[in-house]
Formats: sequence, structure tokens, C-alpha cells
Amino acid sequence: MKKEVLKKALVASVPVLSGYLVIGLSFGVVLQSRGYGPLWAAAMSAFIYAGSMQFVAVELMSSAASLFTVALTTLMVNMRHVFYGLSMVDRYKNAGKAKPYLIFALTDETYSLVCNPPEMAPEEEKSFYILVSVLNHIYWIAGSLLGSILGSVLPFSTEGIDFALTALFVSVFVEQWLSAKDHVPALLGLGASALCLLLFGADNFLIPAMLLILLGLTLYRKREEARA
Repeated sequence: MKKEVLKKALVASVPVLSGYLVIGLSFGVVLQSRGYGPLWAAAMSAFIYAGSMQFVAVELMSSAASLFTVALTTLMVNMRHVFYGLSMVDRYKNAGKAKPYLIFALTDETYSLVCNPPEMAPEEEKSFYILVSVLNHIYWIAGSLLGSILGSVLPFSTEGIDFALTALFVSVFVEQWLSAKDHVPALLGLGASALCLLLFGADNFLIPAMLLILLGLTLYRKREEARA
């Protein structure tokens, strides 16, 4: 049974593997270009493990930003994980000792896989959550380390390389769109994000968009439950 769950986790995480290797490589190259070597890349990816924030952290480190600036920036960039966590309370409530790690490892991509797991017995789901989380974490560390090593021996311009993170978000969205029958949640997310981007601008739209998405999904879920 465990081998079957591992196989399902491996298959489900293949898109993340390809994305994390590319984005992790990009991060490692950018980090190396700022004078931080492979040990920094491995440590940041192992203990911070927040793709977009790690790119931001490189700039904060390079500019010698204050701890207050770092803390506030981290809170703003990763605020969306508060909403992720609230939606995972039921799924992770029986995770036992693995629960702290599952919370720590809940990235955007892991969240998308955990929310849409393949068919399996209920008792297998906990193992699937753990395996997907661990595998994605390994992919990210490996990509970051590889990028840092390559960046030290193959110097080249890093301009625009951090766009790989945006590309991964798009690929995950497309994968979920193709696999899901109900596209209303995806359309709610797109609509709310576009509206808040217009109203608040690129620097301030994220938190209002997440709040609007949460409200929209809550109302939509209540409507679907009423219909059922």
C-alpha cells in the first residue's frame, strides 16, 4: 500500500519537480550572483522554503535591510499562507507528529496537490500529504543547490531569470484547470485578483485579493452546500 501511495505522490508531483528544478536553479543562480554560495542556497531552501520570499530575501540581504523590514516584508509576501492554513485544518487535524512539518511545507504548489489528491483510500491520504510535501521540498533544495553550483562556474546575466516563478504558477493553474470539472473557483480567483490589481496597484493588491477570494469561495461553497 505504501508503495502505491509513493507512486501516486511521485506522479502527482512531476509538474512541481520540473518547475521547482527550474525555479530553484534560477534562485541559486541569482543568489550566487550576489556573492552567496551553495551552502547559503541549501540552507535557505531547507529552512525558509518560500520561493517568492527567497527571491525577495536575496535583495533584502544585498541591501542590508533591517530586521523589521525583513519581518514586515515576509509577512506581506506570505500572508496568503494564512488562508491556505485555514482551509487545511480538517485535512491535517489527524496528521500527528507530522503536522508541524506539513504546515511548514505548505507551499502554493503543494497546496494545489493536496487539495486535489488522486483517488485513494481515506487511510492513505495522510501518507500522500506527507510524501508530496517531502518530495516537493527535496525538489526545491536540489534545484537551488544545482543553480548555485552552476552559477559559480557558468557566470551569465541573471536579468529576468526570476520570471520562472511566475511561469510555475501559470503551469500549475493550467494543470488544475484541465483536471478540475468545476472552474468557478479558478474564475473567482482570476476575477478577484484582476479587480484588486486595478484598484490597489501591483504593490498592494495581494492581501485584498486574498480576502476577496476567501469571501467569494465561502459564499460559493455555501451555495453549493445549499443545492446539495
